[in-house]
Amino acid sequence: MAKEANNKIIDVLTSLSKRRGFVFQSSEIYGGLGSTWDYGPLGVELKRNIKDLWWKSIVTANENVVGMDAAILMHPKVWEASGHVENFHDPLIDNKETKKRYRVDHLLADQDDAIIENLLSAFNLENKYESSDECFQAIIAKLMDAENSGQIMIESKVIDPFNKNIGDWTDLRQFNLMFKTHMGPVQESGSEIYMRPETAQGIFVNYLNVQSTARQKLPFGIAQIGKAFRNEITTGNFIFRTREFEQMEMEFFCHPDETSKWLKHWSEERLNWFKNLGINDKKLRLRAHGDDELAHYSSACFDVEYEFDFGWSELEGIADRGTYDLDQHIEHSGKKLRYFDTVNNVHFVPAVVETSAGVDRALLTVLADAYHEEEINGDKRTVLKLSPKIAPTTVAVFPLMNKEGMPEIAEKLTSDLRKNFSAFYDSGGSIGKRYRRQDEAGTPFGITVDHDTLSDNTVTLRNRDTMEQSRISLDQITKAIHDLIS
Repeated sequence: MAKEANNKIIDVLTSLSKRRGFVFQSSEIYGGLGSTWDYGPLGVELKRNIKDLWWKSIVTANENVVGMDAAILMHPKVWEASGHVENFHDPLIDNKETKKRYRVDHLLADQDDAIIENLLSAFNLENKYESSDECFQAIIAKLMDAENSGQIMIESKVIDPFNKNIGDWTDLRQFNLMFKTHMGPVQESGSEIYMRPETAQGIFVNYLNVQSTARQKLPFGIAQIGKAFRNEITTGNFIFRTREFEQMEMEFFCHPDETSKWLKHWSEERLNWFKNLGINDKKLRLRAHGDDELAHYSSACFDVEYEFDFGWSELEGIADRGTYDLDQHIEHSGKKLRYFDTVNNVHFVPAVVETSAGVDRALLTVLADAYHEEEINGDKRTVLKLSPKIAPTTVAVFPLMNKEGMPEIAEKLTSDLRKNFSAFYDSGGSIGKRYRRQDEAGTPFGITVDHDTLSDNTVTLRNRDTMEQSRISLDQITKAIHDLIS
């Protein structure tokens, strides 16, 4: 069950992202801050395009889904009611020798099969689990109940991945993942609040406000895109797991008897959305959670997963949350959050099907899937085959030479194209180098203004993926690009 990670693509994308302006290390001039990242000119455009497509697919395309934007800071009782104060924990362990800290399930994933068998034997458990995750959760449950869990880890010869030696392990303990801060001028216990660990609760506490003002009837959804914060024990794989991240979430309210139907519907919809981003569908899958994986609020859940070099990993969760959240807020707030069915003249608490995707994970996925290295006529070409739907730059315009009026024509053409597309003007270096730069940045189309342009008002349109070139008149170039995108 040892995880055999090959992080080549992550290393490559980290370097490429800095070189081309997708993602930078946050606070880099001060040595950086672990697992925090800043989005550069291309990264912010790619991120915006992904979010725009999500919004169009969830809100714009559905008459029964509306949007909102909830505050990051919320009343602390929100998090007591939701169960985050009591339940939002990960099992934590330290190696006293190396001073390294690990989330226990991640640590177990780095162990050889023999060590996992040692741990199973320590608790007289048989290895009949359908997945590694199920096995790890069973072991962790036993360790959390044990009085000497650290010693059991030592006796089972659990290795510290940092130095490859058996660790001098502490006992396991639960670690709350929420960031605390203070509101007001005085830092005292009464002023403690939390940075939201998810965007969902802002929707739940506003459920009736949205339902009444938007005049929605069941079933209907509320969607939002926003930042969330989790004090993760272990982070990594570039922007895949970070402490500050952005979520695209929708809570779909329906009759409790209809959750299975809507869970199936939205699971299929969300899988297809990732396919429509241009991601290889052979590397996408929809996986049902086992009973041991379900969150405390969920009765069923599906994950949209992508096969990275480091393994299958979650991009989005689609969960049946039942009536848990509204029930909890009813109990803790004393407010009536029931829905009135005017047809049947009854009040009831709606159930919820949630779709929750990470913007940063989606961005990393499209970069990883789009990355290709090709050899053409003996020359190596690095290319990001990003879909034109999401590419940060749709078209780049090049004057063949910086003379004879070519730059002026190219600059005017770029200005005209910007009325319909994201267009970039580039006149630096040889035409080959300019094309290679744009290939690496994921730009789908390139236009060259050359000598023929001066005589017949045509330009060369190049397709990034096929490298095919065609002559197009200047007055038809916008239509030609539109046709290629559609």
